[in-house]
Amino acid sequence: MTSSTTFKHVNYLWDEAKAAELAGDEVALFLYRSNILGADLRITNYGGGNTSVKTIEKDVLTGAPAEVMWIKGSGGDIGTLTRKGIAGLYTEKLRALKNIYRGLEHEDEMVALFYHTLYDLDSTAPSIDTPLHGMLPFKHIDHLHPDALIAIAAAKDSEAITKEIWGDTMGWVPWQRPGFDLGLQLEKCLAENPGIRGIVLGSHGLFTWGDTSHECYVNSLEVIEQASQYIEDRLGEKGPIFGGEKVAALPEADRKAQAAKLAPVLRGLCSSEKRMIGHFTDDSRVLQFVGSHDLDRLAPLGTSCPDHFLRTKIQPLVLELAPDEDLSDTEKVKEQITSAFEEYRLQYNGYYQAHKRDNSPAVRDPNPVVILYPGVGMFAFAKNKQTARVAAEFYTNAINVMRGAEAISEYTALPRQEAFDIEYWLLEEAKLQRMPKEQPLSRRVAIVTGGGGGIGKAIADKLAAEGACVVLTDIAEDRLVEANATYKRDVSTYAAGDVTDPNAVEKTFDKACLEFGGVDIVVHCAGLAISKPLEETTQKDWDILQDVLVKGQFHMAQSGVKVMRKQGFGGDIISIASKNGLVAGPNNVAYGTAKAAQQHMTRLLAAELGPEKIKVNTVNPDGVIVGSKIWEGAWAEGRAKAYGITVEELPAHYAKRNLMNEIIYPEDIANGVFAFVGVLDKSTGNILNVDGGMANAFVR
Repeated sequence: MTSSTTFKHVNYLWDEAKAAELAGDEVALFLYRSNILGADLRITNYGGGNTSVKTIEKDVLTGAPAEVMWIKGSGGDIGTLTRKGIAGLYTEKLRALKNIYRGLEHEDEMVALFYHTLYDLDSTAPSIDTPLHGMLPFKHIDHLHPDALIAIAAAKDSEAITKEIWGDTMGWVPWQRPGFDLGLQLEKCLAENPGIRGIVLGSHGLFTWGDTSHECYVNSLEVIEQASQYIEDRLGEKGPIFGGEKVAALPEADRKAQAAKLAPVLRGLCSSEKRMIGHFTDDSRVLQFVGSHDLDRLAPLGTSCPDHFLRTKIQPLVLELAPDEDLSDTEKVKEQITSAFEEYRLQYNGYYQAHKRDNSPAVRDPNPVVILYPGVGMFAFAKNKQTARVAAEFYTNAINVMRGAEAISEYTALPRQEAFDIEYWLLEEAKLQRMPKEQPLSRRVAIVTGGGGGIGKAIADKLAAEGACVVLTDIAEDRLVEANATYKRDVSTYAAGDVTDPNAVEKTFDKACLEFGGVDIVVHCAGLAISKPLEETTQKDWDILQDVLVKGQFHMAQSGVKVMRKQGFGGDIISIASKNGLVAGPNNVAYGTAKAAQQHMTRLLAAELGPEKIKVNTVNPDGVIVGSKIWEGAWAEGRAKAYGITVEELPAHYAKRNLMNEIIYPEDIANGVFAFVGVLDKSTGNILNVDGGMANAFVR
């Protein structure tokens, strides 16, 4: 037995000083406990599990004391739970619903009745787990999905193993879909086993409790610790884990290289109905499973815990590719794996037809969410990066469950009909329908050169704000680190590199493919400006402008098109050029020539790539002084000298010379990019001037 603060298999995160600050506020302590439980993925995944506390409050109508249960609301996450994400219900009224409960066939009607028991009218929607907590008398309750407990819950002889580990101190309830009746079963289990410290739910998870938030927390950790140690002590007793290694994992660099090459192909196939965002992991636990002899037996069984398969689908797709397969011939690779996707879709549709009810929602996207590549790792594809990453985390937890169950007994998955009834549950469908409308650029991935600051960062900000995942690239890594830190998790990544180096550009696209599955939008904004008269312009000046602006655009387009062709659903290439590519001005021969080359390359690429639905367009800024990197230093001084004014006078000078008398900001250029990628879906080969109106730059 462990002490209350020392654990081997879970993290003890309780901070006495923090708890002391919250003393006297039971709801705050319950939220604190929830957050630290959710911080350990071995205890529960994002969005999984539920926690609650019961307090005594003044009845709103009578003024008499009444017990109120505060519980995580529907769709919430205990790791990030706040007061806005909980529901407050009168416990007595919730329990009184037993008087009108009509049985298992009428489970779903009970959810609407939860609203009649609300104490706090600002509550979020009550969770389906509400009666499970409400029927138990304990002040603090945790419902968690720890890998070790689910392994025991999903073992063939789960009840006997529960008894072996905890004796008479733990209850056990067989699998049943969450709902009002399961709450009654928990109540019955406690009545038949007074004094128990928790209950194991068959194929599902764990319930534990305590009189204080800390006591409940420690009880949960101790039960998980005991289960984890029980499994660890038996690992290897039945032979090698998962039957031993069948396919050796490639070295890390080779794994990632293979994954980067294959990800856009998989993304294209997974996106046959709706475009998906990808995630890749070569976690050691994943590699052990996908390379094992037991993969072919265990993977088709699917997952056990409802939270797992709701996010990963009923089972993964296993690729029949050698780890070191030559992936350079995209068409050949597609041909090799397309049949596997077609078979998966057929099987999924067959699963739906075999188990659907009269009132089941329509069949959903039949493509796999989780794809396993022996020797390389695991891919997950979903509507956004967070959902894909969480799906991969859940399947990693499912692997842990299978590993533990196989070590102590034999892994069993939920019967297919039970799994279907969860996946196509009308209440789950209602939750999906309540999801907010997707943003214009959701499901899309953008690479922005020059993304470390100035116009490039403004463009990345705009694309991210409209729902895209963004990959920042720049030659200055320190600026990239700072810029990347401004985004929330799962929105961005970065890759430092020189756009004039084709190898560096390839690495940037590999990073995008590993992080997000591919690329949809390429924005070439990297640049510099040199303003000199002809006689002062050096060969070095000429070369660097041609290299960064023109050659860089060429390399980005070439690598971008390679990825887009693997995906097979088109894309966008946007070049940030300049009014100077259209207008002849003084002291500008090298810069203006390079910008004109950018503009014409756009037209050439638009003509070539149009049949593949790859749009290629140009945005021409002019006079973007505030916030633009190229106006720092010599360029601003050169332009001021050319116009016979001071550097400080430049913004007003440029504003006055356009027809609208407007200062042009980086955000204005970002809006121009968004117009092409988010609005003008049938526009290619065009130039969009964002300059406030410069008559001499009108495109003729």
